Amino acid sequence: MDLVETTRVIREIYNEGNPQEKFEYELECALEAKVDYIVIEPTKLGEETSRWVRVGNCLHKTSVISGLLSLVLPRVFPETPVDLELIVGIPTAVLSVACTALYGISWQFDPCCKYQVTVNSRELSKLNVQNLTNSSPVVLVRRDDKYRKTLHNFVSFLAGIQLLRTLDNVWRTR
Repeated sequence: MDLVETTRVIREIYNEGNPQEKFEYELECALEAKVDYIVIEPTKLGEETSRWVRVGNCLHKTSVISGLLSLVLPRVFPETPVDLELIVGIPTAVLSVACTALYGISWQFDPCCKYQVTVNSRELSKLNVQNLTNSSPVVLVRRDDKYRKTLHNFVSFLAGIQLLRTLDNVWRTR
């Protein structure tokens, strides 16, 4: 695999009227071209993109962890003085479903969700990018997120079903 053809560099060159729009357009083209590595030199664009990826990752992880907590904790500690299904299960299931819904609405169809920010020096050294004007550019690497999304949707789906069952039980007993 030739990394020169799979790497796109968004250079920080200010020679046109609105360089920020040009940088954003170049990033959008690289994302849509499904380039394996994207090196972002412009600091502002790199920070915004990195933040966007981190927020998506946070939503994903929060969804999975809270969903697992809502499913596992009430079963691990079934005989407790307080009903863990109500105290822990409902809020964590709601959090899981809400994070999955927000991720699905805001990130799922964004081409940026297929990328992760990398700081792996071994991976970065393979890029062999010359003449960078920024000493610490943001580097995005394309990752297959099919299994990650499947896990996150499946766990959230189970948490949602458990939430509905719990609410139904609460409703019927009162």
